[in-house]
Amino acid sequence: MTDAPDAIKRLVETFGDNIDSYRSSPYNETQVRREFIDPMFKALGWDVDNEAGHAEPYKDVIHEDAVKVGGATKAPDYSFRIGGARKFFLEAKAPSTNIKTDCKNAREAAFQLRRYGWSAKLPLSILTNFAGFAVYDCGIRPHKNDKPSTARTLYLLPVRKEKDDDLWCFPGR
Repeated sequence: MTDAPDAIKRLVETFGDNIDSYRSSPYNETQVRREFIDPMFKALGWDVDNEAGHAEPYKDVIHEDAVKVGGATKAPDYSFRIGGARKFFLEAKAPSTNIKTDCKNAREAAFQLRRYGWSAKLPLSILTNFAGFAVYDCGIRPHKNDKPSTARTLYLLPVRKEKDDDLWCFPGR
Protein backbone atom coordinates (compact mmCIF):
# COMPACT_ATOMS: atom_id res chain seq x y z
CA MET A 1 0.00 0.00 0.00
CA THR A 2 1.19 3.52 -0.78
CA ASP A 3 2.17 5.65 2.18
CA ALA A 4 -1.06 7.44 3.17
CA PRO A 5 0.41 10.94 3.47
CA ASP A 6 2.03 10.64 0.02
CA ALA A 7 -1.14 9.31 -1.61
CA ILE A 8 -3.23 12.04 -0.02
CA LYS A 9 -0.71 14.74 -0.92
CA ARG A 10 -0.97 13.62 -4.56
CA LEU A 11 -4.76 13.83 -4.42
CA VAL A 12 -4.58 17.31 -2.86
CA GLU A 13 -2.04 18.45 -5.48
CA THR A 14 -4.15 17.12 -8.36
CA PHE A 15 -7.24 18.78 -6.94
CA GLY A 16 -5.42 22.07 -6.38
CA ASP A 17 -3.89 22.03 -9.87
CA ASN A 18 -7.35 21.68 -11.43
CA ILE A 19 -9.53 23.48 -8.89
CA ASP A 20 -11.27 25.73 -11.43
CA SER A 21 -12.32 22.74 -13.51
CA TYR A 22 -13.54 20.81 -10.45
CA ARG A 23 -15.56 23.80 -9.23
CA SER A 24 -17.34 24.11 -12.58
CA SER A 25 -20.97 23.04 -12.70
CA PRO A 26 -20.54 19.86 -14.77
CA TYR A 27 -18.16 18.31 -12.20
CA ASN A 28 -20.52 16.64 -9.75
CA GLU A 29 -20.70 14.88 -6.40
CA THR A 30 -20.31 11.39 -7.86
CA GLN A 31 -17.12 12.42 -9.64
CA VAL A 32 -15.54 13.96 -6.54
CA ARG A 33 -16.49 10.88 -4.54
CA ARG A 34 -14.92 8.44 -7.02
CA GLU A 35 -11.82 10.47 -7.92
CA PHE A 36 -10.90 12.03 -4.56
CA ILE A 37 -12.93 11.05 -1.50
CA ASP A 38 -12.87 7.27 -2.02
CA PRO A 39 -9.10 7.21 -2.74
CA MET A 40 -8.39 9.42 0.28
CA PHE A 41 -10.21 7.14 2.70
CA LYS A 42 -8.67 4.06 1.07
CA ALA A 43 -5.25 5.63 1.73
CA LEU A 44 -6.31 6.11 5.35
CA GLY A 45 -6.95 2.36 5.59
CA TRP A 46 -10.72 2.16 5.13
CA ASP A 47 -12.06 -0.65 2.92
CA VAL A 48 -14.31 1.67 0.90
CA ASP A 49 -15.12 -0.97 -1.75
CA ASN A 50 -15.41 -3.97 0.60
CA GLU A 51 -12.47 -5.68 -1.06
CA ALA A 52 -12.24 -7.96 1.99
CA GLY A 53 -15.66 -9.37 1.10
CA HIS A 54 -17.26 -8.81 4.51
CA ALA A 55 -20.96 -9.47 5.03
CA GLU A 56 -23.12 -6.34 5.19
CA PRO A 57 -23.06 -5.99 9.00
CA TYR A 58 -19.25 -6.00 9.07
CA LYS A 59 -18.30 -3.76 6.15
CA ASP A 60 -16.00 -0.83 6.96
CA VAL A 61 -18.03 1.52 4.80
CA ILE A 62 -21.70 1.46 3.91
CA HIS A 63 -22.66 3.67 0.97
CA GLU A 64 -26.09 5.30 1.30
CA ASP A 65 -26.67 3.82 4.77
CA ALA A 66 -30.18 4.11 6.24
CA VAL A 67 -30.74 6.34 9.27
CA LYS A 68 -34.05 7.41 10.83
CA VAL A 69 -34.36 11.20 10.98
CA GLY A 70 -37.60 12.71 12.25
CA GLY A 71 -39.61 9.61 11.33
CA ALA A 72 -38.22 9.39 7.80
CA THR A 73 -35.41 7.20 6.52
CA LYS A 74 -32.46 9.18 5.13
CA ALA A 75 -29.26 8.02 3.44
CA PRO A 76 -25.90 9.57 4.34
CA ASP A 77 -23.40 9.13 1.51
CA TYR A 78 -20.98 7.13 3.67
CA SER A 79 -21.23 5.42 7.04
CA PHE A 80 -17.80 4.48 8.41
CA ARG A 81 -17.89 1.53 10.80
CA ILE A 82 -15.63 -0.64 12.89
CA GLY A 83 -16.87 -4.09 13.90
CA GLY A 84 -20.31 -3.20 12.59
CA ALA A 85 -20.65 -0.13 14.82
CA ARG A 86 -21.06 3.26 13.15
CA LYS A 87 -18.25 5.68 13.95
CA PHE A 88 -19.11 8.65 11.71
CA PHE A 89 -21.01 9.70 8.62
CA LEU A 90 -19.54 11.54 5.67
CA GLU A 91 -21.71 13.59 3.35
CA ALA A 92 -20.15 14.57 0.03
CA LYS A 93 -21.01 17.60 -2.05
CA ALA A 94 -19.78 18.76 -5.45
CA PRO A 95 -16.71 21.04 -5.26
CA SER A 96 -18.91 23.90 -6.50
CA THR A 97 -21.00 23.64 -3.30
CA ASN A 98 -20.01 26.18 -0.67
CA ILE A 99 -19.56 24.52 2.72
CA LYS A 100 -17.52 27.33 4.30
CA THR A 101 -19.51 30.56 4.47
CA ASP A 102 -22.96 31.36 5.78
CA CYS A 103 -25.11 30.88 2.70
CA LYS A 104 -28.21 28.80 1.97
CA ASN A 105 -26.31 25.83 0.45
CA ALA A 106 -23.85 25.64 3.34
CA ARG A 107 -26.59 25.95 5.99
CA GLU A 108 -28.68 23.23 4.35
CA ALA A 109 -25.74 20.85 3.90
CA ALA A 110 -24.54 21.35 7.49
CA PHE A 111 -28.04 20.90 8.92
CA GLN A 112 -28.60 17.75 6.85
CA LEU A 113 -25.37 16.13 8.06
CA ARG A 114 -25.76 17.23 11.67
CA ARG A 115 -29.30 15.76 11.73
CA TYR A 116 -27.95 12.45 10.46
CA GLY A 117 -25.21 12.37 13.10
CA TRP A 118 -27.46 13.59 15.93
CA SER A 119 -30.18 11.04 15.09
CA ALA A 120 -27.64 8.20 15.01
CA LYS A 121 -26.04 9.45 18.26
CA LEU A 122 -22.61 9.72 16.64
CA PRO A 123 -19.89 11.90 18.16
CA LEU A 124 -18.93 13.49 14.83
CA SER A 125 -19.63 13.54 11.13
CA ILE A 126 -17.86 15.09 8.15
CA LEU A 127 -19.15 17.27 5.33
CA THR A 128 -16.82 17.65 2.35
CA ASN A 129 -16.58 19.01 -1.16
CA PHE A 130 -12.89 17.96 -1.09
CA ALA A 131 -11.84 21.62 -1.17
CA GLY A 132 -12.74 21.61 2.52
CA PHE A 133 -13.58 19.15 5.26
CA ALA A 134 -16.08 20.35 7.86
CA VAL A 135 -15.97 18.13 10.95
CA TYR A 136 -19.13 18.55 13.01
CA ASP A 137 -19.69 17.76 16.68
CA CYS A 138 -22.91 15.76 16.49
CA GLY A 139 -23.45 15.86 20.24
CA ILE A 140 -24.86 19.37 19.78
CA ARG A 141 -28.51 19.38 18.70
CA PRO A 142 -28.87 20.84 15.19
CA HIS A 143 -31.35 23.62 14.42
CA LYS A 144 -32.49 24.57 10.93
CA ASN A 145 -31.26 28.17 11.27
CA ASP A 146 -27.82 27.33 12.69
CA LYS A 147 -24.91 28.86 10.84
CA PRO A 148 -22.66 26.35 9.03
CA SER A 149 -19.93 27.23 11.54
CA THR A 150 -21.99 25.93 14.49
CA ALA A 151 -20.27 22.92 16.11
CA ARG A 152 -17.75 22.81 13.24
CA THR A 153 -13.99 22.53 12.80
CA LEU A 154 -13.10 23.38 9.21
CA TYR A 155 -10.04 22.15 7.30
CA LEU A 156 -9.43 23.76 3.92
CA LEU A 157 -7.34 22.30 1.10
CA PRO A 158 -4.73 22.54 -0.10
CA VAL A 159 -3.30 22.19 3.38
CA ARG A 160 -0.51 24.64 4.14
CA LYS A 161 2.88 22.97 4.64
CA GLU A 162 3.06 23.84 8.35
CA LYS A 163 -0.42 22.37 8.79
CA ASP A 164 0.17 19.05 6.99
CA ASP A 165 -0.17 17.11 10.22
CA ASP A 166 -3.76 18.35 10.65
CA LEU A 167 -4.93 16.35 7.64
CA TRP A 168 -3.58 13.11 9.09
CA CYS A 169 -5.82 13.47 12.13
CA PHE A 170 -8.75 12.41 9.93
CA PRO A 171 -10.19 9.10 11.03
CA GLY A 172 -8.03 6.37 9.62
CA ARG A 173 -8.99 2.77 10.16
